[in-house]
Amino acid sequence: MPAAARSKPWGGIALAAFVAVTIGLLVLFAPNREAKAAGGLALSAPLPDTVPDGTVLTVGDPVTEWVVQHNGWDEDLNFTIKWVQITGGPDVTEAFHAKALDVGFGANVPPIHATWVGLPVRIVATAYRRDPLNHPAFVLGIAPKANIRTIADLRGKRIAISPSQVQGQIVLQTLKSAGIAKSDVTLVELPSSIGGDVYTSALASNAIDMAPIGGGIVAERYLRKYGDDGARLLKHPDFRDDPVFAYVPVEVLENRAKAAALKQFVALWGRAWAWRRAHPEELARGYYVAEQGLKLEDARLIVTAAGKPDIPAEWADAIQYQQASIDILAPELGNPRFDASTLFDRRFEAVAAGGFTRAAPSLANSR
Repeated sequence: MPAAARSKPWGGIALAAFVAVTIGLLVLFAPNREAKAAGGLALSAPLPDTVPDGTVLTVGDPVTEWVVQHNGWDEDLNFTIKWVQITGGPDVTEAFHAKALDVGFGANVPPIHATWVGLPVRIVATAYRRDPLNHPAFVLGIAPKANIRTIADLRGKRIAISPSQVQGQIVLQTLKSAGIAKSDVTLVELPSSIGGDVYTSALASNAIDMAPIGGGIVAERYLRKYGDDGARLLKHPDFRDDPVFAYVPVEVLENRAKAAALKQFVALWGRAWAWRRAHPEELARGYYVAEQGLKLEDARLIVTAAGKPDIPAEWADAIQYQQASIDILAPELGNPRFDASTLFDRRFEAVAAGGFTRAAPSLANSR
């Protein structure tokens, strides 16, 4: 220690006292999420029912947008939904950071990944497929020259992985189920795009050997284009890959006006799912053909491949599923394990299911 420092024994004590007082003042005057300033809402407070005039909720869900506007339901809302074309985990996370989106949608991994990158989010709704093992959301796309016939053949192969998306979990869970170590394959980090173009293009060019691609129309188109060259599909092991989550930044929930609008929107989202279940042909023709420009047979394939939707009224299974996902991903990706229940805002637990069953009461007994 320098002599000058030794000659002032009280310097360290004074500094410690200053730091202690400073920290105390910061704690005393810092914002408290359980005692928000005027206009704010604590995360433990009941959801408000009154939406102030002029409230706007920015939502990225093109299919729900079409259903709501097709039925004129937005005309009955006492707030404004600003619909934006922002979907998929990476784009939703980026939009949350830019404060360009209030409500995002994705599979189960994006909310987990958002937490790992320091973005506080909460899940406010979830949708499932009633028969997920027979209606998987993803299949394993095999490159034409990969020489892969079974899951066991993945050893030594190049496999696309996207850590921030559900495709990452599908890869890791497939390898684990088959008893294949990560060291036995080459993982190629490659974020997917909506529609699977990035993955299917990489597969078709034999740049990678396997990638999880969307079931239904994405898989069908891949085989149409490249099946004659040797491209093929494999079913991943029996685990569900179907949950869809609506999730929001914590600051949206702390905004009293937006939280009130969000409560109404989540119920509306459930109602839209009930309509989709009851009107598959109208959805195929109205949205996928008229809006997206698809052929009718492709539109029907998209709708039917997903099977029948179900909106759970309680989240025990969803929390358990998310915890299993965290436990699989955390050690493999070098991220900390955390309690999955902290991802869910249970004030919304029955809201979407209420909208779903009120829209079609008979669905409540058909699960």
